[in-house]
Amino acid sequence: MPSTHSSHLIVIGGGPAGLMAAETARAQGVDVDVYEAKGSVGRKFLIAGKGGMNLTHSEPRPAFDRRYGERMRDIGAWLDDFDAAALRDWARGLGVETFVGSSGRVFPGDMKAAPLLRGWVHRMRDSGVRFHVHHRWLGWREDGAWHFATAEGERFVHAGAAVLALGGGSWPQLGSDGAWQARLVERGVDVAPLQPANCGFDIGWSTHLSSRFAGVPLKPVAARLHDASGHTPMLQGECVITQTGIEGSVIYALSASLRDAIHRQGHAVLELDLAPDRTRERLHHDLAKPRGSRTLSEHLRRQVGLVGVKTVLLHEVLDTAQRHDMALLARTIKCLPLRLKQPRPIAEAISSAGGVRLEALDNALMLSALPGVFCAGEMLDWEAPTGGYLLTACFASGYRAGLGAAAWLKCR
Repeated sequence: MPSTHSSHLIVIGGGPAGLMAAETARAQGVDVDVYEAKGSVGRKFLIAGKGGMNLTHSEPRPAFDRRYGERMRDIGAWLDDFDAAALRDWARGLGVETFVGSSGRVFPGDMKAAPLLRGWVHRMRDSGVRFHVHHRWLGWREDGAWHFATAEGERFVHAGAAVLALGGGSWPQLGSDGAWQARLVERGVDVAPLQPANCGFDIGWSTHLSSRFAGVPLKPVAARLHDASGHTPMLQGECVITQTGIEGSVIYALSASLRDAIHRQGHAVLELDLAPDRTRERLHHDLAKPRGSRTLSEHLRRQVGLVGVKTVLLHEVLDTAQRHDMALLARTIKCLPLRLKQPRPIAEAISSAGGVRLEALDNALMLSALPGVFCAGEMLDWEAPTGGYLLTACFASGYRAGLGAAAWLKCR
């Protein structure tokens, strides 16, 4: 049973941020209970590791910090306490060695999330952390008790402090449905609306393209958000054609800028370089070679190496006459414009932006409007690209909130 003593900490949310907060506070001698709405902790952590657990990234700081955009200074302060190297040391403490992949991403030796999570939960139980699953947080009772819904009915818990690590709005089937927003707003907490991040976008393909090429990878390509100045660099990577538009790693890296452009002007123009290994001049030279009786598609295959969906994309943006203008065709291959209409729904996104504004928290991640209540993880207003940056900041915020909650309780 949970303690009701004033030195008792409850952590609501059993993802990486919540578990790190619980472990950190427990290491400071605090009595800790973790409450999780689902039947087990770490579900999103496990799903994220299905294709290979990307734990963090080897990119050095301060370049690492810049991945967090306008929040780089705030999150950089968290990383001063718990960075990528600390995360790898933490994994080693659980008997899990890590390695750096060719992309700079860091993985457990066996590429799996489950052994890491099992070892972590086992170590936390041994240290005295108590876990309560199927406990969905509903708010507070009038006397300040924390209100939970359980299979056995309502439950009320008193605590000296709490860490909220309730996730954002992505993957709601795993528990992060954003229902906490209204409860905190009612208590005077400044919350930015949740938005999709690391997401795909709708374009509105022709029936031919969407019916025949949905799910087809598009690589190699480079991409950028259209900038009239032409100064925005191209990012090379991969993407995938979807039924309604486009998604993939290079799209995720641009998703914040694309989403914000759509909010400002109703659409965004994504520019794709379909032949990143060739200059426009080289393309023009190759395409200008006599084609004889060959079709344009065959000419593109032989001279440029363009096949399949890349060729079809040219049909999406150029009419017949334009496709036979070799200078225009070369320019379009190097800078194919795609008009993005909207991001995919937040439930489909890898992560979310928005949440509790960092200005609503002190340096220990305690809410100014709710003394003794700390926040961590994706429910805070920050975002980052995939590649280990998301998890690293979640762990780092949990570490800081756990230390902050422990210090708060010891001072009472």
